[in-house]
Amino acid sequence: MDYPARQEQLQRALDYHRLDALVVTHLPNIRYLCGFTGSAGVLIVAPSHSVFLGDGRYREQARSEVEGAAVAIGPRSPLIAAGEWLASKSRKIKVIGIESEHLTVAERQHLAKAVGRGVRLRNAPPLVERARSVKDPQEIESLRAAARLGANLFKVALKTIRAEIKEVEVAAEMEYAARQAGAEGMSFETIIASGKRSALPHGRASTAFIPPQGFVVCDFGVILAGYCSDMTRTVHVNTPGAKARHIYSAVREAQQAAVEAVRPGVRLERVHAAARKLLSLKKLAQYFPHSTGHGVGLEIHEAPRIAAGQRELLRAGMVITIEPGVYVPGFGGVRIEDMVAVTERGYQVLTPTSKELIEI
Repeated sequence: MDYPARQEQLQRALDYHRLDALVVTHLPNIRYLCGFTGSAGVLIVAPSHSVFLGDGRYREQARSEVEGAAVAIGPRSPLIAAGEWLASKSRKIKVIGIESEHLTVAERQHLAKAVGRGVRLRNAPPLVERARSVKDPQEIESLRAAARLGANLFKVALKTIRAEIKEVEVAAEMEYAARQAGAEGMSFETIIASGKRSALPHGRASTAFIPPQGFVVCDFGVILAGYCSDMTRTVHVNTPGAKARHIYSAVREAQQAAVEAVRPGVRLERVHAAARKLLSLKKLAQYFPHSTGHGVGLEIHEAPRIAAGQRELLRAGMVITIEPGVYVPGFGGVRIEDMVAVTERGYQVLTPTSKELIEI
């Protein structure tokens, strides 16, 4: 990863927004900008240089990982150390941007006290998140590798799912296989929702037994080399009836319609509308309560958001999920999800798994 180039891009943005420096406290943003993977630290990006501040636990790790920034390790908390460093530069640094969405009120107060008077803290726009929303080729390959590993877990699910086994047992087998395959962890708590529970959009794996008839929603992802994967497939235990087949077919068509709407220059809301329009034609839109997708990268949910009212344009390099669903209370639900990369001329699906209805 070209961390110095990322910092240079941010430095240009600071100048545009009239900020003398940005205090980066959100750990995924710190990793994106300088490569540090630890659990505590602060990165200050100023117009001409950057400095990473950490504590003694990360002395060796920071020196081996951080690129493009000076490393300062001390006995005090990184945030207080950052404030004191900024105070020492107060002749040149007067307006300091902070990541307000990632800083508590108490932390802001501590930082303000440390920088002292004569320096103004200002809520900065999500500058790093905007940069992260467009992936470089190396990031896309990392996401592709994570998607491949995640897709292999679906094979484990298919071998494990059967009537009268607990949902958590299916999840446990998948998560064990993920670790064996080299995953750093799961992107989020694995969702295995069966029978009537499949109508819960976020029905995390429970101790409930999979019933002898009905849908099983499998939503899962892994973290590989820091990057997340996210996919959903829905299978059916025993032979599905006409209603179940209608719902599954409608969701699959809606998902494909949304995928085919992806290309540079298209408003995010139009991708969402493509899925919703198809489900409306099938008289199922009332059972589709959430957005169509989201960005994925160092975090499982990041910019952009694929939803109604989102007028931002898709750009080449974005990697998003497309995941419409239908959830009928008391009956069950279906969701199908792929990771999709926006290319210069259209899209590329990164999830290498069939979407045919599988009967178990």
